[in-house]
Amino acid sequence: MSKERITGAEALMRSLEHQGVKTMFGYPGGSIMPVFDALYDHRDRLQHILVRHEQGATHAAQGYARASGKVGVCLVTSGPGATNTVTGIADAMIDSTPIVVIAGQVGTAFLGSDAFQEVDLVGITQPISKWSYQIRRAEDVPWAVARAFYIASSGRPGPVVLDFAKNAQVETLDYEPVSLDFIRSYVSVPDTDKMSVIRAAELINKAQRPLVLVGQGVELGNAQEELQAFIEKAQMPAGCTLLGLSALPTDHALNMGMLGMHGNLAPNVKTNECDLLIAVGMRFDDRVTGTLATYARQAKVIHFDIDAAEINKNVHADVAVMGDCKATLRAVTELLIPATHKEWIESFAPYREEENRKVIEPEIHPTAGPLNMGEVVRAVSEAAHHEAVLVTDVGQNQMMSARYFKYSRNRSIITSGGLGTMGFGLPAAVGATFAVPDRTVCVFMGDGGLQMNLQELGTIMEQKAPVKMILLNNNFLGNVRQWQAMFFNRKYSFTPMTNPDYLKIAEAYEIPARRVTDRAELKEAIEEMLTTDGPFFLEACVIEEGNVLPMTPPGGSVDVMLLEC
Repeated sequence: MSKERITGAEALMRSLEHQGVKTMFGYPGGSIMPVFDALYDHRDRLQHILVRHEQGATHAAQGYARASGKVGVCLVTSGPGATNTVTGIADAMIDSTPIVVIAGQVGTAFLGSDAFQEVDLVGITQPISKWSYQIRRAEDVPWAVARAFYIASSGRPGPVVLDFAKNAQVETLDYEPVSLDFIRSYVSVPDTDKMSVIRAAELINKAQRPLVLVGQGVELGNAQEELQAFIEKAQMPAGCTLLGLSALPTDHALNMGMLGMHGNLAPNVKTNECDLLIAVGMRFDDRVTGTLATYARQAKVIHFDIDAAEINKNVHADVAVMGDCKATLRAVTELLIPATHKEWIESFAPYREEENRKVIEPEIHPTAGPLNMGEVVRAVSEAAHHEAVLVTDVGQNQMMSARYFKYSRNRSIITSGGLGTMGFGLPAAVGATFAVPDRTVCVFMGDGGLQMNLQELGTIMEQKAPVKMILLNNNFLGNVRQWQAMFFNRKYSFTPMTNPDYLKIAEAYEIPARRVTDRAELKEAIEEMLTTDGPFFLEACVIEEGNVLPMTPPGGSVDVMLLEC
């Protein structure tokens, strides 16, 4: 049977459909115009969401990927359109988010000539992507797309960039769809050494004070059930990284809370008291470990991971269990001897009680004064029955919402972890609404981060995306202000914010909005937000100089946390 001859642009559309793509986020321009022309005839099968800025497209694709577990896709033009995606690509790389960025490029005849809107996107993105490739011939489109999706989604996920020369978009090829599940020299999932499984089980069975560190790898590997079976069989307490928070339900008896600089007191202190540290799908980020010189020096370390580059990178592993954690956790669990560790688990209680008394209760149940950030977050979580998807921007709003939101379902936190990208929250929330339309998506933002991608309110308006937006407005760049207060003698250098009237902005975008300053109105306002069809903008005017506590000071030991300042 003869193959159909079509353009490279049309081949891209068909290849995306062949990969199961239903939704993409993008912005048209000159060098990608043939692709958008082809897309016009695929609108019934490929939903394209027009964002208002290319950075917004990448973050929306990230939100889509993180909420759905599928590959997020964005489509942009060359030059500034392409370079505007760089922040999102870097963010996706460090947070292991599978996205494919397809950017237009000038024709191959003009490459290297400083043509209009020409930029070396491959050169720019190679260090911050899993794979970056320039498509110069139409005949390479099906192969390149298949390879891109396989690399982005397999093993440790991450971003892939396809730089699509304009001549390849308009030239023709004999189209045949390509499927791919193997690339020579690319080992997406390393083989698991059986001896490492045995040695890991032996260490766990001998341990008196084990502590499990739960990372996002559990979510990426869909190993949530395997994780629970693992910790329950040996009754091992666990702490979660920021990106791993929803891998284990908040109310699970063995969940001791969040790890890291603004995590919970008990798991951080116990990190330096345990005799066995078991890391599952996490990379020992510096915000989790504090200074490495004092980090868990007394403990043996087991590290479950799919990426060999993470083993011994920051923390030496006595046993490295390589492979897909869904399989490796199951294999180790089979060899575990049931245990209780009753005294060890009970030893967490005094630290949890101290933090609850000194930090948590005053934050979520204040008796007077302005609204607290944590108070607003907990109220939203409770009103949504702890089943919503939490999206955050970056800063105090991020740490407060991560700490005081509760999680009962998997894939329920979407935030910029490793890169800490302000402006991430709003477009990521848009992407999440398209990924899980049956779930409530709540995004918490500060007044600084919101204004970095404020234009995406236009996307929300056009799509009527049901994003529930909560602005924690303290009229400061709050996280930097907190550091200035604690470590720079309260010299608030360029952190106070002069803000616009956000309700008028929301009105201009035809988005229902409400401002809350009085505690007595908070519950009613949240109820209005959650019961309103479509988007809603809730501005909560919170205490201006509130602090996120506990806190491990920068460069400090993980077990030395400030409970007041």
